[in-house]
Amino acid sequence: PVESFVQAMESEISAVFDSGEPEDILSRAFKLTVTREDICTLQPLGWLNDRIMNFYMGLLVERSKKEGYPAVYAFNTFFYSKLSSTSHKGVKKWTKGVDIFEHDVILVPIHLRIHWTLLVVDLREKTIKYFDSLGQKGDHICKTVLKYLEEESKEKRNIELAASEWTLRSMGTEEIPQQNNGSDCGVFVCKFADFISRDKPIIFTPEHMPYFRRKMVWEIIHQQLL
Repeated sequence: PVESFVQAMESEISAVFDSGEPEDILSRAFKLTVTREDICTLQPLGWLNDRIMNFYMGLLVERSKKEGYPAVYAFNTFFYSKLSSTSHKGVKKWTKGVDIFEHDVILVPIHLRIHWTLLVVDLREKTIKYFDSLGQKGDHICKTVLKYLEEESKEKRNIELAASEWTLRSMGTEEIPQQNNGSDCGVFVCKFADFISRDKPIIFTPEHMPYFRRKMVWEIIHQQLL
């Protein structure tokens, strides 16, 4: 029954936070090692770190290989800062052996010094959308990524991308949920990515955050999305 599963899950999550050493390894996958210290960033009001963000993106990509889901590619959290400081040349090798254009959706989690945001490329609709739970615009980020896609397409497929066919947009504060504290941005990014990678409308609210945090602990430890 659901109740007993939820109880078992809750006690397991509490044990993760309350016992053991910070350096204990709790999960390994996607060439990442997640320690108790990493997992503890999922405690209430914790700041999610790169390892948690990248691990969760890995889980979304894994799920997308199943029947009935759009094909998802996720860049890691260091990609955008490298791209914006160097250009396509600096990140050319990041997609070695991968044709990102064979996917439906590309997720680009973005770390802006002390804030997480998400950029989503939908190759089916030719859209680039920017999701910020603090409502700031990211039009320049959309443009930087479009330019990257043009260069990547030319380089990898020898196909010119028609930039004029693409729609770039920063999502407005009335379109997507907004955080009501200074620490939930990482969870918002993970959940934006979760809903988008299922082609689902984004209907969660800031009130869901404590629950999402606990759920993510379980999902990362068990390497399985609920």
